[in-house]
Amino acid sequence: PSKEPEKPHRLREVISSVAAAALGVQSERQRRRDFQQGSPKQFIAVAIAATLLFILAVYLVVRVVVSAAA
Repeated sequence: PSKEPEKPHRLREVISSVAAAALGVQSERQRRRDFQQGSPKQFIAVAIAATLLFILAVYLVVRVVVSAAA
């Protein structure tokens, strides 16, 4: 079996991996690659940013719905 060359994750790859993991569709191959080659700091930072963006989006949607209902 050929082994993938070890190279650091790009930001796009980290975002993609975090999104796939959050949705529960991360492949086993990609998960292994993330754990073997990825930097935990990158994944933690992207996950925190994604969580904050999600909370902000929910907050804004609720404000719009509440103001439209009033």
